[in-house]
Amino acid sequence: MTIDQDKLGELLGTFVADLGATIGAGNVVVGHRLGLYRSLADGPATAEQLAQRSGTDPRYVAEWLRGQAAGGYVTYDPATEQFSLTEEQAYALADPDGLYLPGAFVLALGALRAESQITDAFRTGAGMGWHEHHEDVFTGCEMFFRPGYVASLVSSWIPALDGVAGKLAAGGRVADVGCGHGASTVLLAQAYPKAKILGSDYHQASIDIARKRAADAGVADRARFEVASGQAFSGTGYDLIATFDCLHDMGDPAGAARHIRQALDADGTWLIVEPLAGDTLADNLNPVGRIYYSGSTFICVPNARSQPGGYTLGAQAGETAIRQLTEQAGFTRFRRAAETPFNTVYEARP
Repeated sequence: MTIDQDKLGELLGTFVADLGATIGAGNVVVGHRLGLYRSLADGPATAEQLAQRSGTDPRYVAEWLRGQAAGGYVTYDPATEQFSLTEEQAYALADPDGLYLPGAFVLALGALRAESQITDAFRTGAGMGWHEHHEDVFTGCEMFFRPGYVASLVSSWIPALDGVAGKLAAGGRVADVGCGHGASTVLLAQAYPKAKILGSDYHQASIDIARKRAADAGVADRARFEVASGQAFSGTGYDLIATFDCLHDMGDPAGAARHIRQALDADGTWLIVEPLAGDTLADNLNPVGRIYYSGSTFICVPNARSQPGGYTLGAQAGETAIRQLTEQAGFTRFRRAAETPFNTVYEARP
């Protein structure tokens, strides 16, 4: 066997980056849970000063800061021996309404807790339902996706849909299917106070949190929630039905598409938000595709396998697969309405 040292060195470089990211993920979550990023956003600090601000132990904080600086998540000044966050780092790591990258790490570590069950599923072909995961998967999912909804849902996604913004402003009816903790439901209720919105999810614990979030936001009078699957949520005559990053997780997305078609008003709109993906594997061999394929192996495919229906679209289904689902359900109009670095937004109409 002849080893190409350049190729081996390239592989080892990838390994070092991946191993550092893997163990570093735990430190990001520690920083999130202890408010270390938020405390550092108040201004430059030594380890001792940051520990005092955050009520933590300075020796642990010193090691944490050194690792964060080595990874580029915080900035270190050797002259003052202080650490700080740039505006960009603070926006991404300390602002819950910014990018808030720690949420993605909470989600990832929560999913990895299921490694033994997923390993067994590889052997048996069995599924693992969303509800069977650690609670960090649910909270991390909301933290990961919510910033994108805050940035785009009301300002660009809804306006990109034909006539929908006007209907909602006038008091339209909305169903938010697979709403999870209700982040998207609450945002819609806040933006369109005359609209009536139903959020649904099959996971009871998530619906309990969604109801609390709506009450805390003062929109419980116009945003209600129910425990129901995408194939069985209640109501008809909706002006807008939305599925945010959940259609590909379903064992029976075709059944959900048919139910959505029946529940829509004759001039209604289905807003479909899915992970950014091309139609072929080659299209998705990139860093974003790697994140989604890896997450899909632990969450999306096992969840679909746990449900009846026979589908396992996965998180990189692509536009063609989503279009086919809408056409089979009786939708006659379908288009890509918007796109972000992590999501594609589709519009389907009867």
